[in-house]
Amino acid sequence: MPALSHGRQPDREPDPALAWFGEVPGHGLLDVESASMARVLAASPSLPWAWFGVAAASPPLGRGVALRRSADGFDGAVRCRLPLPLASEAFGAVLLQHVFDDGVDCAPLLSECARILAPGGRLWLATLNPWSPYRLRWAGSGLHARDAGHWQTMLRASGFAADPVSLQWLGPRWRVAHGEAGVGAADVLRAGVALTLTKRVHAAIPPGRLQQLRWQTGLGQAGLANAGLPQAAQSGRVDSGRSDARRGASVPSATDRNDAAAVARIARIAPDRSDATRGGAQQR
Repeated sequence: MPALSHGRQPDREPDPALAWFGEVPGHGLLDVESASMARVLAASPSLPWAWFGVAAASPPLGRGVALRRSADGFDGAVRCRLPLPLASEAFGAVLLQHVFDDGVDCAPLLSECARILAPGGRLWLATLNPWSPYRLRWAGSGLHARDAGHWQTMLRASGFAADPVSLQWLGPRWRVAHGEAGVGAADVLRAGVALTLTKRVHAAIPPGRLQQLRWQTGLGQAGLANAGLPQAAQSGRVDSGRSDARRGASVPSATDRNDAAAVARIARIAPDRSDATRGGAQQR
């Protein structure tokens, strides 16, 4: 895939509040975030990236699509609105740099990010930290800072329900020229926070194997043979059309009649043999 153009600057800023990032305090935060984006891309699959940011921010280098917030949607490589004219699961990384800090509804764009991000790809979301003393520098500008818990809830609602989220605090605490990144206790006072997650592949659970039900007699084959049941009962088959309940009695087969005749002959011969035996004993 050829390298895609970063495009032109947006014709109009979507909200005057986002113009704060073009000032010196805003650049102090954006400069630190550039290095953080480079680390995310280094750990992402070798697919193009998609970057969404404000006009004052610069997209990363390499293959990707760069779109900036504009008054009418997005401007850059393409000029578009939501839903995005981008293929599903085509990007190895999706980078969101302060595109929600003017208070816009984030759910539609996050849902699109879940769609275009490939399995195993990484989502990176940079936003302002409401607990930083640096907030006094954007006070009165119209920017809206929301805590990390809010963003985790929005990510789960947008299609990243089972994906763990890692946090990193970015930028200066107060002095513009002292911007760094970290995850320690002292870093929670930095100007910005970045949330990173990896889109997991959820394996589908195949349907369970259906069990074939058959008639259970409660006796084994040897028990059925000893009980003198016919062959049909030994094999476990039940003929509902010939049930005794519907016909009253079953009709004996030719084999059953032959067996009955043989038993009768044996019964007639057995008494004669017993009498002959007793007579011979008396003569002796």
